[in-house]
Amino acid sequence: MPSGFEQTIRVQLRWRDIDMLGHLNQSVYHEMLEEGRIALMAEIMRRIGDDHRADGGFVLAHVDLDYHTEVRKDHEEVNVVVRLAHVGTSSIVLEQEVRLIDGTLAASGKSVLVAWDPAARGKRALTEREREALA
Repeated sequence: MPSGFEQTIRVQLRWRDIDMLGHLNQSVYHEMLEEGRIALMAEIMRRIGDDHRADGGFVLAHVDLDYHTEVRKDHEEVNVVVRLAHVGTSSIVLEQEVRLIDGTLAASGKSVLVAWDPAARGKRALTEREREALA
């Protein structure tokens, strides 16, 4: 049940992001994906409403990532694209990409976020309000 939710953020590369081989360190890709997820989740939470916070949030349950082409310091910036791909009963699946500014796909993958009940310290079903906001 994809919803058309998509966020693109531009991320400036920093000197510390580059490894000794001259390209983006693999761990930095995950930081960038996290920034993209935060941007998308902020929009989702805005649509659900502030009073939703009592229900709990979401936790990251799975990430997979494939590398397609290198990102170098001289690229200076990349775009991180995150889109809602699937809504389950207690989780959402996000498709994520890191793209060079010219549009070249540098990395792609998926993340699974699970609705979290902070009192029970475990997963919970998505609320009806969440499901409506994600539809």
